[in-house]
Amino acid sequence: MDSRQILWSVMVLLSGQAEPEDSGINSIPPCLDPGAVGQSVKYPDPVCAVRGSTVTLPCTFTSLQSTTNDNTKYILQVVRVRWCQNHGICQGTTPSVYDSNNQNNNSRYQYLGNLKENCTLRIRDVQKTDDAVLRFRMEVNHTSGHFTEPSGVRVTVIEPSELRINRSSTDLETVTLFCTSACTFRPPEVTWFKDDRALSVSEPALQLGAPTAKDAGNYSCAFKTNSNIHSQPFLLTLDKEPTGNGVLLVTAAVVLGVLLPLSSVLLICFICRRKSAAVKKDQRSEREQSDQQLPDNIYSSILPPSGPDGRVEPQKTHQAMDEVDYASIQIMHMKRTRREKEADDAVVYTCVATRG
Repeated sequence: MDSRQILWSVMVLLSGQAEPEDSGINSIPPCLDPGAVGQSVKYPDPVCAVRGSTVTLPCTFTSLQSTTNDNTKYILQVVRVRWCQNHGICQGTTPSVYDSNNQNNNSRYQYLGNLKENCTLRIRDVQKTDDAVLRFRMEVNHTSGHFTEPSGVRVTVIEPSELRINRSSTDLETVTLFCTSACTFRPPEVTWFKDDRALSVSEPALQLGAPTAKDAGNYSCAFKTNSNIHSQPFLLTLDKEPTGNGVLLVTAAVVLGVLLPLSSVLLICFICRRKSAAVKKDQRSEREQSDQQLPDNIYSSILPPSGPDGRVEPQKTHQAMDEVDYASIQIMHMKRTRREKEADDAVVYTCVATRG
């Protein structure tokens, strides 16, 4: 900036005359105030507001603490703040939506800030005339400290009917609802409602995944800055069953739910049959071993009486032994113990010798 531009700017400020009215919202002044170094204003992101709602523009600023002019140091203090529409500098006689020196400001505009660092502005009952770029200006007790940040904040006003809900899918596998409006510069923060009850989602997209019967109902959305004005309700109905992967998942769940209990029952039956077969096999083996045991044999030899000298004649004894008859006697008794039965099963052989 050369000396001629600085001189021209100082003359304009001292005269208190306004710059020519901007015809567009993006016009930038040819030069800034000479005391602008170190001063700043922080505006919010572009704002989208529904007509009839209330919108708040958070804002902070930093002013000069002092300035030096002709080797004289001046301590600066903010004495006036202003908000203007569609003007690059917002100085002089430029119309303001809010002026701290004016006692007759429009009641729809409420200044929530102060003269130190807060420049927040609230707009009630937003109208189409509020669709503009608003800029903040600070003025101090010395002309070299006046400052306007030219970037401003963009406010877009839409009709309630322009706030609507669109559905992103045609099937019921994945359903996403979008809260859309004419504000395309950035996704707005919204509040979702289901049957007039607020949900915890604040994003423009509401993802329902694979909806169930409990998800059916009327959905609406509203800007978070004013949740009293809702979009037209969107009725979500479940007219058909889930298809594709949804059906496969449901089918798999049903099959598993049936097979698991059935497999458990079959396993229990198999184990019981194995145990029963093992018991029967042990009993059968025990009976076979009992039947295969040989009975104890008792032999009795009956000989003829001896001679007078007490000796038995060998020839006669041999002859008698040749004519021995064997008889097997087996006596069965009912309902006796196993040992008694084994004793009874013993075969008693009797040798009977006869004389020829």
